[in-house]
Amino acid sequence: MSTLIEHLQTGTTSVARCWSVSRADGMVHGFTDHDRDIVFDSITFSADSGLTASALSQTTGLSVDNSEAMGVLSSAAISDTDIEAGRCDGAEIKAWLVNWADTDQRELQFRGTVGEIRRSGGAFTVELRGLAEKLNEPRGRVFQPGCSAVLGDTSCEADLTINGFFTEQGVRADGDGEVFRFPGLLEFEERWFERGTLMMLDGAAQGLSEVVKHDRVIDGVRVVELWAPLRAEVKEGDRLTITAGCDKRVETCKFKFDNFLNFRGFPDIPGEDWLISTPDRGGKHDGGSRTR
Repeated sequence: MSTLIEHLQTGTTSVARCWSVSRADGMVHGFTDHDRDIVFDSITFSADSGLTASALSQTTGLSVDNSEAMGVLSSAAISDTDIEAGRCDGAEIKAWLVNWADTDQRELQFRGTVGEIRRSGGAFTVELRGLAEKLNEPRGRVFQPGCSAVLGDTSCEADLTINGFFTEQGVRADGDGEVFRFPGLLEFEERWFERGTLMMLDGAAQGLSEVVKHDRVIDGVRVVELWAPLRAEVKEGDRLTITAGCDKRVETCKFKFDNFLNFRGFPDIPGEDWLISTPDRGGKHDGGSRTR
């Protein structure tokens, strides 16, 4: 950092801006507004991406830093297909000011995530959200009858990799990215996969996933419908996995997943109707358990 400041103080500078986009699937793209590629941190920042960025807005305190990046859709960098499939949603963004003549002289000026993406006329505009954006997310526990954990996370700890909680299948010819049909997949109870996750293992939609809306058995054929279609082409023979779903009830946690010790809900908490209920003349009012 100090060497970059000394370089800037000379008055004759050779600086450029570089951005990296790290997607959730592990793909990393690099861009620069310089007229030649720049390489550092094992990332090649491409000069032919057509990407530019407006001035970064950074403040002290807890306000959310934000900016925008604009570029031309290119199959060699960020394509319209990637954006449509949601592969860039929530990707990590880093922005540097770099001395292109000596890349060791650089400063990380911005770090955040991809926000709203707008497309028009073969170009895109990306909203950049700073780290303070996380402070807008609700935190803490909610006292409710249903479980607050996400199935399979560190709070739930249910192992979804064991037999009975997932299946790997191939896409049939009549699959359309939203409704999938699997003849003969009858070893699972009906509605077993509702609220579960369908994830593509290969093909153009590899890595994309969606929550299961309906899981029905119709005339010996298992029909799995998603809440929203996968945002990429799905072809016959593409492999996928479907994991069991959880409706957050204590009975499901206990009998379906045998995971009651990790249940993160409050099944015996009184409802709002209990607050206005009146005593029953024939009841026992000793302050004991309501469920005994």
